[in-house]
Amino acid sequence: MRADVPSYELRAPANLPNALALLSQEPGAWQPFAGGTDLMVLLEAGKLAHTRFVSLTKLPELRGIEVTPDAVTIGAMTTYTEIRHHPLLQAEFSLLCAAARETGGIATQNRGTLGGNIVNASPAADSPPALLVYDAELELLSARGSRRLPYHGFHTGYKKMLLAPDELVGRIRLPRRAAPWRQYYRKVGTRKAQAISKVCFAGAARMEGGAIRDIRLALGSVAPIVVRAVKTEEALRATRLTTETATVAKEALAREISPIDDIRSTARYRLRVAQNLLEEFLQQLAR
Repeated sequence: MRADVPSYELRAPANLPNALALLSQEPGAWQPFAGGTDLMVLLEAGKLAHTRFVSLTKLPELRGIEVTPDAVTIGAMTTYTEIRHHPLLQAEFSLLCAAARETGGIATQNRGTLGGNIVNASPAADSPPALLVYDAELELLSARGSRRLPYHGFHTGYKKMLLAPDELVGRIRLPRRAAPWRQYYRKVGTRKAQAISKVCFAGAARMEGGAIRDIRLALGSVAPIVVRAVKTEEALRATRLTTETATVAKEALAREISPIDDIRSTARYRLRVAQNLLEEFLQQLAR
């Protein structure tokens, strides 16, 4: 073994109670991991600071997709491949399926999980904008019990979230909508596949009589966390789609996001692309 490689300790509990018990005994000492796709990148780069890990791969309680008349509940260990091929998700939650298709290559989609994408807390992650648009709810599990909270507000800052050191994300609940919504997803990156997004945009709207009855907008890679553009939604809700409406909405969006210059892009480019994607979505709604 190379001298500069730290020593890592791995536990693989046989069931969920054992995993939660381990986390509760030493809160913060053990870091759970799912598919490990993000951890491997850090390991290869020599930036994997944590050394004690809990594998969740043997926990069937965290897998699977359950459909009820009111909601779809997705286990946190469900992979992108399982999501993108699920018939009901394709029919009703196409933004999430599109995000799953855009996440890495086939190997990453077979291994990576929805829960891991959430807890990794990258502002450039592909699935969180879709989850925000769908008003997702998270179920958090610990040895103390379970609690639910809206996904909107879960991320409080860069790599920060409302997750206690002894908790796991167990399931993601997506409420089903009775009325049809028009949906739109775009990821803009250096290339079409296997690229971190420069801007990721997800939108859904319910139209009635030529006006926007309700709307949800969310963006990635434009702030320290994935952004739900609430003020822009307010500017569009109950309005008819005109050139003036689009201009007002783009101005509102510019006030809600805070893109930066980095190795992948510039703040100016990200702002322009985000506004262009919003305009493209509104043009589709007007057809």
